[in-house]
Amino acid sequence: MSRTVSVWVSSGGDFLGVAGPFPVDIPWWSEVEPVIGHLEGLLGVPVLVLRLLDVDGGAGGRDGHVTYHVEALARPAPGLLDRLPVDQGLLNGPQVLRAPWARADGLRDLLAWATDTLAAAGRPVTGPVEQRRTWNLAGLFRLPTARGTVWLKTTPRFAADEATVVGAFAQVDPGLVATVLGSGEHRMLMEHIPGEDCWQASSETVTAVMERFVAAQTALASAPLPGIRDWRAPVLTAQLQELLDGPVARELDAQEIARARELMDRWDLLAECGLPDTLVHGDFHPGNWRGDGGAPVVVDFADAHWGNPVLDGLRVHDFLPESRRAQAARAWTDAWKARVPAADPARALALAEPLAHLTYAVRYQEFLDGIEPSERRYHRGDPADEIRAAVRCAELPSPYLGPAPDLGPARTSWPAAAPHGRIN
Repeated sequence: MSRTVSVWVSSGGDFLGVAGPFPVDIPWWSEVEPVIGHLEGLLGVPVLVLRLLDVDGGAGGRDGHVTYHVEALARPAPGLLDRLPVDQGLLNGPQVLRAPWARADGLRDLLAWATDTLAAAGRPVTGPVEQRRTWNLAGLFRLPTARGTVWLKTTPRFAADEATVVGAFAQVDPGLVATVLGSGEHRMLMEHIPGEDCWQASSETVTAVMERFVAAQTALASAPLPGIRDWRAPVLTAQLQELLDGPVARELDAQEIARARELMDRWDLLAECGLPDTLVHGDFHPGNWRGDGGAPVVVDFADAHWGNPVLDGLRVHDFLPESRRAQAARAWTDAWKARVPAADPARALALAEPLAHLTYAVRYQEFLDGIEPSERRYHRGDPADEIRAAVRCAELPSPYLGPAPDLGPARTSWPAAAPHGRIN
């Protein structure tokens, strides 16, 4: 097994003991369902995973030996846990950036809110809540009701208000997004979407989703959505300058920083391509589309913002097989060209590939700045990696147009090719 687990178990503020190590069959640290299944079989009481404490080995959010803090919702029988000494500061020390769902009281409050909200809506919960995923970017729970499954999602302060974003898309295309049954501050209840995540999306599915999503973005492009992050070019440029002047500079050499600054000239060239600013998904890959053979539903709008939609056209690229990437680019460019005939979406794709990496660098730094220290291993090094990827891909022929875009005589020329970086 590529992931093994140990747990430090508490209940009602009391530390009860340690269990593990034991293997689980899913490598991703955030996937806690198999951890809970093992522990409930061992202890005979319901448990919830609060947070990740430590990882030995592994990388990229998977593999290695992972230690979690687990809350038992009832006291297990004596003798089932090892009474080993643990770092009480790590276990119980105050942490201002700790997510609400990573604390026992916050988790109980969240589940009580969900249960009460569904009961008031005539959808009372009929069985135990199932915790499916928890990490610094989200908590995801399955709630059974007599009229089918409901999903509870909670997100951190730096995430978009997903209920607002979903509501905006629902106004122009109700079937494009999940049905929201209730929402609060960074928490949302959604109707279950039948089917599977579209990781293996066919060319026909990719084309259909591109066409439908672009149509919705066009309809929403008239004015910024209140309360949604403004990530238009001037804002992003300022944030990137701040990033390059900050701690990430210690991870880059002077040449990488200089080239990253030069790349920001591309925002002006991108504006000349004529695409309207609109509501952007921000993580628009096929794993965030879900369907059962019909038209897929788009999910996970935690990175949504107001800005240039080219980021969504680019995000699909690295999540498709090589053989389908050109087709996906054509589908996106055709969809925008049909709605904004004067625009040049193909050139926008070529110009914006390095800018997408710079945007992700800013976003990853927001993650690092907004989460507690034990969780930063999920994203450590990502801002610098994305800046390097931006520099590398700018030096190569674009997969969308061929040669690197001509920046004009006053701009920098691109040096010899280097290996292409990959979006994390």
